[in-house]
Amino acid sequence: MGPTSAIVLFAVVWAMVFFIVLPLRVKTQSEAGEVVPGTHSSAPADPQIKRKAIITTLWAVPIWAVIAGTILSGAISVRDMDWFNRMATPDLNAD
Repeated sequence: MGPTSAIVLFAVVWAMVFFIVLPLRVKTQSEAGEVVPGTHSSAPADPQIKRKAIITTLWAVPIWAVIAGTILSGAISVRDMDWFNRMATPDLNAD
């Protein structure tokens, strides 16, 4: 895995974890009692994006490290996921 692949893998892992973290402990505007005109009452009152981004990073780094380590160790390769045998090498010695 090259540096670009590692960065892309981290970005994908980070985004997936971020979408999991976003709805956690959200307090809606209706629960807070102050609905801003023009918004839904179910919109977050205080989304705390910076805090959630930090939490996401703290979770994404070890998850990324496990996935990258597995890829780099060769424990799982692309050929292991070839369920339809599309990567089979042709037998050149066949009669």
